[in-house]
Amino acid sequence: QVQLVESGGGLVQAVGSLILSCAASGRTFTIYNMGWFRQAPGKDREFVAHIWWSGSTYYADSVKGRFTISRMSAKNTMLLQMNSLKPEDTAVYYCAADRDITRAPMYERDEADYWGQGTQVTVSS
Repeated sequence: QVQLVESGGGLVQAVGSLILSCAASGRTFTIYNMGWFRQAPGKDREFVAHIWWSGSTYYADSVKGRFTISRMSAKNTMLLQMNSLKPEDTAVYYCAADRDITRAPMYERDEADYWGQGTQVTVSS
């Protein structure tokens, strides 16, 4: 099994920045691709950013140019650098990981093999 733990959430003012971290433990050698989703109060979960094992990235249009996803060299830690934050970015942010490299990426399936517990990000206006 794989455990994912997010950290770095908190309260920030609009146009501010925040860095989220996701640490993977357990059978991490089974992880290939990772990503971030978020869920705002009263809304469905939505995709935010994705990073392939190769390092290629893909972003939701709503965060493109403002958020940057990356993985540390050991590939067991993933970061989400969030700049120019807006009140509409307020949500619980979830780290996700896939073990099956042959399937469609998580943003197409809106699903992942492993999930973290989430970390709250609140952006005040």
